[in-house]
Amino acid sequence: RRTSIERYVTGKNLAVVMPAADLSWYTDMARGFPYWTFISEELPEICRAMFPRMSKKREDTFAAGLSMGGYGALKLGLRKSGAFSCVAALSSAADVEDIVRHAGDDRRGYWEDVFGPAGQVGGSFNDLFAAAKELAASDAIKPRIYMWCGTEDMLFAANEKMRDCLRKLNYDLTWEQSPGDHDWKYWDEKIQTVLNW
Repeated sequence: RRTSIERYVTGKNLAVVMPAADLSWYTDMARGFPYWTFISEELPEICRAMFPRMSKKREDTFAAGLSMGGYGALKLGLRKSGAFSCVAALSSAADVEDIVRHAGDDRRGYWEDVFGPAGQVGGSFNDLFAAAKELAASDAIKPRIYMWCGTEDMLFAANEKMRDCLRKLNYDLTWEQSPGDHDWKYWDEKIQTVLNW
């Protein structure tokens, strides 16, 4: 609703599905609903049942998101690489271990509802760095990845860290950065770049 994506995809032969993930961080929450299972497994089947002409092919299935959704897109690509061929993450909240570690006491309950105990986030299923390493060490097919972050964004350092990790592991990564902060005006511009990519 805050971009013109509907207009941008006109004529591109794409179906854009935008599920609500609330504040779940695309997890099967420790104390909450199983959002990861819904978005990664159930939703694709529901969409293909509702729209029979929607492709079931991996090469036609992509994920993209911004901020927490950028984390979710990367997680889909790294944890469900057999289903998603390309993922794009804009201003991604890539380092959840760091986010949880630096959360104040007033937010500790929320983060534990999402991820479980703070000390167990690093190396877990929800850790993108662990996911990237596990996939790189396997024989599984890997997704193409596009990442962009604004140089004034509060998440820029985390995006650089993810970029460096993916490069070290030889992922097919397209990285872009430009002036910008954590704002819809940049995401509306960059989603057009993503669609062309």
